[in-house]
Amino acid sequence: MSDHQAAAANSASRTETSGAGNPLTSHPIVSRSEWLEARKALLAKEKAFTKSRDQLNPEQRALPWVRIEKEYVFDGPSGKITLAQLFGGRSQLFIKHFMMGPGQTRQCVGCSFEVDHVQGLLPHFENHDLTYAAVARAPIDEIEALRKRMGWNFTWVSSHNNDFNYDFNVSFTPEQIASGTAFYNFQQGNPGMEDLSGDSVFFKDDSGQIFHTYSTFGRGGEQFLGAYNYFDVTPKGRNENGPYHSLTDWVRPWNMYGKGGMVEGTGRFHSPGCACSAHK
Repeated sequence: MSDHQAAAANSASRTETSGAGNPLTSHPIVSRSEWLEARKALLAKEKAFTKSRDQLNPEQRALPWVRIEKEYVFDGPSGKITLAQLFGGRSQLFIKHFMMGPGQTRQCVGCSFEVDHVQGLLPHFENHDLTYAAVARAPIDEIEALRKRMGWNFTWVSSHNNDFNYDFNVSFTPEQIASGTAFYNFQQGNPGMEDLSGDSVFFKDDSGQIFHTYSTFGRGGEQFLGAYNYFDVTPKGRNENGPYHSLTDWVRPWNMYGKGGMVEGTGRFHSPGCACSAHK
């Protein structure tokens, strides 16, 4: 190997120095064989992670169930609908607790991002004996206005006239907030706002009895954000670099990208024309 070739080889295996501090321009550049060696090492970790996930999945399904004794009646776009009817003739029901209280005009970008994933999955869910629905505490007319504006066609009902949100710990009374006795994400404290998000699963047996089988909140909902799996293998990753270091740094309603506006740390989107105090 000539001196020139050796220098080129050494240069190819060193970290690039241009744009120091930027991981995209100061990233290790190696030969194909070195890349393959590093990729195989990472593959071993990926396989271990997959096996760990495979072990966790049945544990989620093996949780004990809670019998639903209360009759929940929701408001739907066509009238009243019970929890049992939400199953739509299937035995499994996945409910998205959408963070939207009465009069809330600023939609939750995290909830919106999550339900954006569902549109093309609905036929697959239904073929797998699973019905998907969203529930929010806002009145049904407010829900319908947002659903139609966003072009979503999944079932979305209102719990405005029942205790469903409070019973499943995604809505809280002012007294609970003030006293720090609200229960969210399996711990007691002050959630900071009256409505938060989450996901719950229910099962209905042949006799019609309904059971609550699973719930998750906070970052637990990331397992339903398929876009993250794409981002996580790209050079820029999730690109959540501040100020909140979460999806609120970048995610917007799908029809608002490039049109301005801002998102609070709570996840609520403010349109470009909004002049509330959050902008100050």
